[in-house]
Amino acid sequence: MELSVVVPTLNGRDRLAGTLDALASSVPAAEVVVVNGPSADGTTGMVRERDDVDVLVEIPDRSVATARNAGIGHASGSVVALVDHGLAVDEAWAEAVRTGLADADVVTGPTRRPRRAGAATETVEIRTVAGREVTYFNSGNVAFDRAVLDAFDGYDEYLEVGGSRDLAHRLADSEFSVEWAQSMAVERTYGADGGEPQRDWGWKYRSLAYRLTKNYGTHPTVFRRLFGHAGKDAVDALGDVVRRKSGPSKWLATGRDVLSGAAVGLKDGLSARARDRSIARNPHGASKQAERAVSVYDWR
Repeated sequence: MELSVVVPTLNGRDRLAGTLDALASSVPAAEVVVVNGPSADGTTGMVRERDDVDVLVEIPDRSVATARNAGIGHASGSVVALVDHGLAVDEAWAEAVRTGLADADVVTGPTRRPRRAGAATETVEIRTVAGREVTYFNSGNVAFDRAVLDAFDGYDEYLEVGGSRDLAHRLADSEFSVEWAQSMAVERTYGADGGEPQRDWGWKYRSLAYRLTKNYGTHPTVFRRLFGHAGKDAVDALGDVVRRKSGPSKWLATGRDVLSGAAVGLKDGLSARARDRSIARNPHGASKQAERAVSVYDWR
């Protein structure tokens, strides 16, 4: 197995360093490709000083889907893994990738989150959507047989969020299989930088509507899931108003963002479905874009 590990990063120098240290220690034979968005924290200099990174790709786009596609394009392995910065692999991780891909086309595993009483571990998430069984994968800890990425033209670069869930829906409509391996675990580490991003409600519903209509058209399930998500979020947000954690104006503004995001996503999703009726369902895929990199440092 020729393994390439792609690590997208954006203003995460300290967390990235921890991820690279773990890869060098636990998977020294792997090809490591770092894709750096327009970071302003010295990430480029830190990576260039290391001798355990094979390729550094600098891109001007902040989109994680673009970063993933750029890294995949510069990776040479027959197996391509994606590991987020701030996650650390261990010695069992590479063996879990090897074992999982012997039986499946995509293998993924949990992220352990340290807690006082021990580590909390994710479990597999499977949903049936319009009669299609979808196995979602951990976006920051997944490995693909190269043939899968070629067949689906990578990630859909229309999406600023939800690109991995979109790919899971597309995989579910193909002969490719996804396996969840509990032993393919990564540990979440914490550096001096980072923090939880603020939720963009407009993009959440734009992404949800887009990927549902692109993959399922106007099936009733699409609207049922949209209304179900929106109803739950509306009740939760109203609860914050009652508890005085936010004001009525913020609740109304959130509702406006949800409605406008969903409307745009529905329109663009139907357009995307019409533009690409192939198995890829990806009119904004890796092959549709020009060269993404502004600089490439290749030490192979």
